[in-house]
Amino acid sequence: MKPDSKLVEQLVEIITREVLVAMAEEEQRLAQPEAYHCEYDCVDQLCVRTCFDEMGNVINAGAERLSSTLGVIPQDLNLAKMIDHTLLKPDATQQEIAQLCFEARKYGFASVCVNPTWVSLCAELLKGSPVKVCTVIGFPLGATSSETKAFETETAIRQGATEIDMVINIGALKARDLETVARDIRGVVNAAHPRGAIVKVIIETVLLTDEEKTIASLLSKEAGADFVKTSTGFAGGGATVNDVALMRKAVGPEMGVKASGGVRTFEDAESMIKAGATRIGASAGVKILQGPGPAGQPSAAREAGTSSTKSY
Repeated sequence: MKPDSKLVEQLVEIITREVLVAMAEEEQRLAQPEAYHCEYDCVDQLCVRTCFDEMGNVINAGAERLSSTLGVIPQDLNLAKMIDHTLLKPDATQQEIAQLCFEARKYGFASVCVNPTWVSLCAELLKGSPVKVCTVIGFPLGATSSETKAFETETAIRQGATEIDMVINIGALKARDLETVARDIRGVVNAAHPRGAIVKVIIETVLLTDEEKTIASLLSKEAGADFVKTSTGFAGGGATVNDVALMRKAVGPEMGVKASGGVRTFEDAESMIKAGATRIGASAGVKILQGPGPAGQPSAAREAGTSSTKSY
C-alpha cells in the first residue's frame, strides 16, 4: 500500500517540531544541570511540559500565562465559552501557541485567536475538541486590498480556521468612502460564509468618532458579518464600555459584539458583557476565569475612557 504523502509530510513536521523543542530544552538543562526540572499537564491527549529553575520560575514557553494561574482554580467556566483566547504578538513561538491551545482545551474557551501562520498548527492541536480556530485578516492595519483579504480568508479556512476577524479599511471609512468599506467587508463575508466560517469585523474604535463607529457597525451588519469587534489592540487603545454599548445599539440584539483590547480581569469582562458584548477577546483568559478580584480593586473596563494598554 502506497503511503499517503500528505500524512507523511504531517508526521515529519510534527516530529521535527518535537525534536526542535527537545533540543531547546536540552540546551536549557545543560546550562542549569542541577536546578532544572519539568512537570507535565495533559488534557485530551494534548500535553504541555512546564519547566522550572531552582527559584521555581517558569522558564519555558507560556510562562506569562502559566505564572498567573499556578495554584488557582478558575471559578467561572461558563464565561470561558464567551472568550477568544488570544495570542497575536509578532514574536509568538510554536511553544507558546501550543500552550495557548492547551489552555483553550483545558478551560473550554470559545476559540483561540492567532495570526494566520499558526492556523494549521492550531487546527491540528485542537482536533476533536469544541474549541474553534479564529484568525485575523488584514491585520492589524486593515490597509490591504479587498482581494487580498478575501484570498487570506479562503487560505485560512482551507487550513482549518472557522472564525475570521477582519480589519476594515479604516482610511476609507474616515474619508467617507463607504462603498469601499462595504465592498471590503462583503468580500470577506462572501469568502467565509459558503465555507462555513463566521466573520467578525474589527472597526478599531480608538481611531474613530462615535459617528464613525456607528457607521462602521451598520455597514458590517448590512454586509452580512456576524460580529462587530472593537479593536486590534495594536492602535494604542482597546475596548471601552461606552464603545461596546454604542456598537450594540447600532447593530441591535441579533448581531454579535466582541470586546477586545485591554480586557484583563473578571470585572473587565463582566462590564463589557453588561454593556452588550457577546464575545471577549483577551490574552488573559485564564486570569479572567479566576473570578472577581479583591473588593475595591479598580477595573479599567468600568471606565468610559479609552484604554491605552495593548492586549494581544
